[in-house]
Amino acid sequence: MRLRLRNTGDVVDEYRFEAMGPVAPWTVVEPQSLRLYPGTTGSVDLTFAPPRTPDATAGPNPFAVRITPTEHPEATTVPEGNLTITPFTEVRAELVPPTVKGRFRGRPRLAVDNLGNTKLTASVSGSDNGDQLSYDIHPSTVQIEPGRAAFVQTTLKPRHIIWFGSAEQRLYTLAVQRSGVTPLNVEGTYVQRGFLPRWLAVFLSVSMALAIAFVMLWIAYKPQVRSTAIEKLQEAGISTLPPAPSATPEAPKAPSAGATAVPAAPETQQAGGDGDGAGQGAGAGSGGSQEKETEAPERTAATAVQQLAAKDPSGRHICYRVHTAGQGWSAAACDGETAGTAGSGTPITAVNIAVSGTKGTSSGAFVHDPASTNGEGHFPDPWSSAADGIDNYVGSTKEDAPHMLGFTINVDSGGGAVCQSSYVHNDAWLGLACDEPGTGYAFTYVGTHDNNLWIEAVRLTV
Repeated sequence: MRLRLRNTGDVVDEYRFEAMGPVAPWTVVEPQSLRLYPGTTGSVDLTFAPPRTPDATAGPNPFAVRITPTEHPEATTVPEGNLTITPFTEVRAELVPPTVKGRFRGRPRLAVDNLGNTKLTASVSGSDNGDQLSYDIHPSTVQIEPGRAAFVQTTLKPRHIIWFGSAEQRLYTLAVQRSGVTPLNVEGTYVQRGFLPRWLAVFLSVSMALAIAFVMLWIAYKPQVRSTAIEKLQEAGISTLPPAPSATPEAPKAPSAGATAVPAAPETQQAGGDGDGAGQGAGAGSGGSQEKETEAPERTAATAVQQLAAKDPSGRHICYRVHTAGQGWSAAACDGETAGTAGSGTPITAVNIAVSGTKGTSSGAFVHDPASTNGEGHFPDPWSSAADGIDNYVGSTKEDAPHMLGFTINVDSGGGAVCQSSYVHNDAWLGLACDEPGTGYAFTYVGTHDNNLWIEAVRLTV
């Protein structure tokens, strides 16, 4: 776009140009200053280069150019215009986890990320070869704002139960369907396990066969027990009845006076009764040696923000901490405090954020890209989101994790605004920037896009 300027004054003046508005970061004014004689006209060119990110909202975007005369700075002029950004769509879907196991059902989650600059509306359906599974998808239709992600809960149920035998793999596909666009298919695997393991089926079968065989052998070869002694006595004419008792049985004799009575056995002491106290002493001594010290729980951003929310339930708070290479997690900082070490040269690889009173937060890490061809980093992972009081993590804590050039952050449209400032390596603290409440899901970007720089410290407020 070309901007024409006429010097209507009576002196030679130099004019400075500065782009303003949401599209200012993507606007280049050439030349940045213009010197004009009285009554002469000059022009400057405005070049707009919106990035292919959700930050470049589709539709009309207002902008302005502030023109400041050097000789008469009070005569500043601000012409305005509109830049219409055409929409683009980019959708990414991933199964979490890609493989699920179960006997009667499996519950994978489908993460759908809207990386375009327009609102995404799509439906989700499932299919497989042979119609072996049924699908319960909730919600079946999703609407996702630019730069946000949605999770679809899926329940897979096999149509036939495997009672015995080894597990079988069922390949299935979840399709993200948009109007007029080829569906985005995401493939997964459901491993259906048998209700009873194979070894148990073999054991029961062998046990049943042995039991049946034993019963059959017992019936066929049951021993016939007979007493031949009684038969021999009967043949000899001898009676087998017992002899009759004597008519005058001998009375039992009374014990003699000098006989000594057998002493009664002493009562045995119960195990739990009072003894000499040795058992109790041993128990008391051993109890103390079994006590163990418990480690204090890690104080995450959620732990810190929950403590603030308990003291101020109606207020808005944000807590955060950073993970640096070789040093681990920093202490949690809250409401504008500094997290990280400015000027240390140590790059940040991950950030842990938690909020209260803002209806949740959403973030995405922008990291170093070794394969970059335009001098900028990239978003390696889908954006993550968390509700109030829950930890939200962006970036990576792995030993070889790439350093973060920056990250995006927002809060719910009804939860206020989020403001941020960051310290960039070999630079200084960047100016305070905030998102725009009331415009839907607005975002602010913390850091820089330069592939050779990184952030060392951050400050956040809500």
